[in-house]
Amino acid sequence: MNSAVKSKDGAGIDFGRALKDGVIIGIVAFALLGPLVGLKTDQNMANELILQNRLGLAAILSAIIGVGRFLLSAFIYPWIAARGRRTKAAVTLAELEARARVTRGLSVTGLIFLFVYPILIISLFGVQGSIKWVDNYGVQILIYVMLGWGLNIVIGLAGLLDLGYVAFYAVGAYSYALLAINFHLSFWVLLPVAGILAAFWGIILGFPVLRLRGDYLAIVTLAFGEIIRLVLINWKDFSGGSAGISSIPKVTMFGIYSFDMNATNSFIKAFHLSPSSAYYKVFLYYLILLLALLTAFITIRLRRLPIGRAWEALREDEVACRSLGINTTNTKLTAFAIGAMFGGFAGSFFAARQGFVSPESFIFMESAVIVAIVVLGGMGSMIGVALAAVAMIGGTELLRELDFLKLVFGKDFNPDQYRMLLFGLAMVIIMVWKPRGFVSARQPTAFLFKRKTVSGDLVKEGHG
Repeated sequence: MNSAVKSKDGAGIDFGRALKDGVIIGIVAFALLGPLVGLKTDQNMANELILQNRLGLAAILSAIIGVGRFLLSAFIYPWIAARGRRTKAAVTLAELEARARVTRGLSVTGLIFLFVYPILIISLFGVQGSIKWVDNYGVQILIYVMLGWGLNIVIGLAGLLDLGYVAFYAVGAYSYALLAINFHLSFWVLLPVAGILAAFWGIILGFPVLRLRGDYLAIVTLAFGEIIRLVLINWKDFSGGSAGISSIPKVTMFGIYSFDMNATNSFIKAFHLSPSSAYYKVFLYYLILLLALLTAFITIRLRRLPIGRAWEALREDEVACRSLGINTTNTKLTAFAIGAMFGGFAGSFFAARQGFVSPESFIFMESAVIVAIVVLGGMGSMIGVALAAVAMIGGTELLRELDFLKLVFGKDFNPDQYRMLLFGLAMVIIMVWKPRGFVSARQPTAFLFKRKTVSGDLVKEGHG
């Protein structure tokens, strides 16, 4: 019986077609990678341009791509097709509720882990050894979590594609840097100021794009982000140009303690600690964690208010939204303004953490990464966006630790150069595996008698 089933299943797989696809894709990959990877120019001691032959590496990569295509055609695509034929309505309410319970349990566990993370790292690696893990992983990931949650309001809830979100990030960073240096104001005063200024620019962006949708809206927001970056580069008297702004003041502990070791109210001197920047990194970690949680709390509360339901109505169908008497102009402006405000908060924190800002920190690629985080996580899903930020930003940092890859690809191999290739591969895999993102089931904000989890397939942008 089992052998018959196996033979029947095996008859449905066209290995000849899969092998043909793999060979063709391998040849095409070698044609592309041959000149790009297989040939490398360099300079010798006589300052002469020499050509290095790396066609072997190109052939290995092409073979990997060909084998991957064969596996996709022979096994993955048939499995996806069979899975799709098992009826989309096969997901029962009990299964959706079970997924929702898992998501809630994951959120509580993750929140507890976030609060004890620095303590665990210090206990494992010591005070000085914890700097890299707290700063490069903890603080960096949480910045993008906050940015993802801010953009999630615009894309995930209101359904407005914004490719220039990094502009509000830049407004917040430069607002803090310029006001702190020129007017000697503290971080705690400038944090709301940076958010308000970013929200103001969000409204300015919102007005000219009120009648635009889809690709046209994306083009305008992309242009807005580039305009802000070019203004920062060329207005040297204001922003310092490409050189940026340095010597930005650090954050103090509510003005009580300073993390400057030479200050009279130094935190290290007050508690008789050994000199180390790790304490400042831990303080920054908890600060950005609280800012991110504030972003999540406000977003969740807004979703339950009429404005949050208006965002979701606008996302599902703008014409129906107008027919219900909802002012779409104000709805779009509030989405842009509130999303931009959280971007400004994150930008001011970024400037205080780095102590230096320049236009190179706010290129289009940053916007692309934030949009990818929102899409991969599941548009509208708070938990999904956080998981996507951990995967993408944490994955980038982990690439720096993969020194064993040099044994395979050579001593000159730099994993950082291939991070976008790996990101693209990861996005393709996720979109094939879970088209709605990491978290597709959701709890509706409005319900009748009883709150029930619904599938993301039942809504236009499916969110959790």
